[in-house]
Amino acid sequence: MDRNRYELGLYEKAMPNNLTWKEKLELTRKSGFDYLEMSVDESDEKLARLDWTQKERDHIKETMIETGVPIRSMCLSAHRKYPLGSREEAIRKRSLEIMEKAIDLAYDLGIRIIQLAGYDVYYETGDETTRKLFEKNLKKSVEMAARKGVVLGFETMETPFMDTVEKA
Repeated sequence: MDRNRYELGLYEKAMPNNLTWKEKLELTRKSGFDYLEMSVDESDEKLARLDWTQKERDHIKETMIETGVPIRSMCLSAHRKYPLGSREEAIRKRSLEIMEKAIDLAYDLGIRIIQLAGYDVYYETGDETTRKLFEKNLKKSVEMAARKGVVLGFETMETPFMDTVEKA
């Protein structure tokens, strides 16, 4: 297969968490990858990225330019804790806030794709209600992403909700 026909990214969580952004980007290149995939999971540390100041975002952009390695995708798994399909309105509101902030961060950093975990809910039991709430909030999310030119994609998961490409 001709390696020049496609690009491969390295998932941030494949590296030690104590590395700086510059070290992560340099290691990405040294390992033969073309770009880095950023993680925004449910931890406070990763969720805090959504509230980076413009100065912090500019520093990341400068580091990408300096190393020649972009961050082209984001794995947004924070919705495990704050699912789009939650029965609790406060959690759904937080899930949409996370989505909006993730889209804004992606836009600011030049990230093209946000990968979503294919769960309607994770720590709750899913049913028809959670599926419908998920679909409703996914539509809102797609509209937000479209306004910023960011693509949302799904990662299939181990639950019946989205365990095949066909369901995604």
